[in-house]
Amino acid sequence: MSRNLIAILRGLTPGEALPITEELIASGITRIEVPLNSPEPLKSIEAMAQHFSGAAEIGAGTVLAPQQVLDVKSAGGTLIVSPDCNPEVIARTRAEGMASFPGVMTPTECFTALRNGADGLKFFPASLIGPDGLKAMRAVLPAGTQTYAVGGAGPDNFKAWLEAGVTGFGIGTALYKPGLTVAGIRSRADAIVAAYDTAAAETGEVS
Repeated sequence: MSRNLIAILRGLTPGEALPITEELIASGITRIEVPLNSPEPLKSIEAMAQHFSGAAEIGAGTVLAPQQVLDVKSAGGTLIVSPDCNPEVIARTRAEGMASFPGVMTPTECFTALRNGADGLKFFPASLIGPDGLKAMRAVLPAGTQTYAVGGAGPDNFKAWLEAGVTGFGIGTALYKPGLTVAGIRSRADAIVAAYDTAAAETGEVS
């Protein structure tokens, strides 16, 4: 079963990419991004896409320029996530047939992203927006808009965010930090998926 969780593997190295990706997929996390400020991120993305493109959506985070979109596509990535709302990045992503999730905080940024073709919205940092802020914005966003809370959203508050209308979550340091073992990451992934499933069931959301 696929869940609306995006793994954010900031700091991942190419040597870790395949074993960690395999464990994340096995745990039920099938959207994975490697931020471009990680060591040799395109090498990791290329290896992950070659081995797991049929089982997971692989892409990049911290994508700030249109050229980076092209670099990620050349490496085999299909998912583009950014911390900001850059219409040029969104337009290039969509032109290349890739999924676009720009970072937003305000209604103006939300609608700018959607007007430029974004597939969904990354609310970042979620800790500053909070479930109440998202709930207020959901009232004016088009029905069906994909919304992901990133930065301050996790197992402890999945339920509150889902009740506010969030679609899913991006999970970073709660899942992966440089230096963790593959087994440790799998344990964290299993716990996050279990918490997500519980919160989704309690709020009537479908994973």
